[in-house]
Amino acid sequence: MDIIAVIPARLASTRLPRKILRTIAGRPMLAWVYEATCRCTDLREVIVATDSDEIRDVCESNGWHVRMTSPDARSGTERVHEVSNQIAADIYINVQGDEPLARQEHLETLVALMQDPSFQVGTLKTPIPHSSSDVHNPNAVKVISDAKGRALYFSRATVPFDRDRVGNIAYFKHLGFYAYRKQALDQFVGWPESSLEKAERLEQLRFLENGIGISVAETPFDTVGVDTEEDLQRVEKILKNQR
Repeated sequence: MDIIAVIPARLASTRLPRKILRTIAGRPMLAWVYEATCRCTDLREVIVATDSDEIRDVCESNGWHVRMTSPDARSGTERVHEVSNQIAADIYINVQGDEPLARQEHLETLVALMQDPSFQVGTLKTPIPHSSSDVHNPNAVKVISDAKGRALYFSRATVPFDRDRVGNIAYFKHLGFYAYRKQALDQFVGWPESSLEKAERLEQLRFLENGIGISVAETPFDTVGVDTEEDLQRVEKILKNQR
C-alpha cells in the first residue's frame, strides 16, 4: 500500500503552550516524533502539517518535510485531510505531535491492521495495569472493543465500570495514532462536531456516532501523550533513561 504519515503540529495548545517545540532531553518534542515515525520503512513520506511559521522554520532547518495548513483547522484530523487533498495515497496515518515516545512498532502495527481493505479507520490500544495511575487519569483515554477488535467506545472515564468490584476487569488505554482511508477523512470533515465528541473532547467519537467503525490493534508499547508540565517531565526522565 502507498502510505503517508502526517504529524499535525500547532503552537496554540491550551494546557501546555508551545508544547510541540518544548525541549525534551535536549531536543524539541517534534524531533522525537518525526524521527521515530521515519523509522517505519512502510511509509512513502512523513509530513508535518502546521499553521505555524515558526514550526515550519524548525522543520525546514532540520530537513523535515512540512506542509502549511489552514489556521481554521479544528483538529489534527482536519489537517490530515488537508494533506490528503494535496497528496494521493491509499492510507494516511495520523501521528499526534505530542507523542514523543512514538516507536516504529506503533506505525508497523497500524500498517498491518489496515491490510484489511474493509477497515476505514484504525487505531491502537495498550493494556493498563491495575496498579497504574492511568486507570483513573482522565488524560489517559480508555477504549472498549468488541470481540472482533472494533471500538465500542472511547472515554476519559474509567471504563468499563467494575460495579461489583470483582477486580479482574481489563482496561485498555487508547494511543494517539490513527490510520484512515481517504473516504473516511472526507466524511469526517463533512460532519458537524458530534454530541459525544463535545462531551468527552475526543474527536474519534465523531466516527462512531456517524456509523463508521474504528478497528483497534493491540500493542505492548505504551506512550505518554504530553498535555501537562508533569507529562513533559515524566517523558524526559524516560528518554534520558533509555539513552
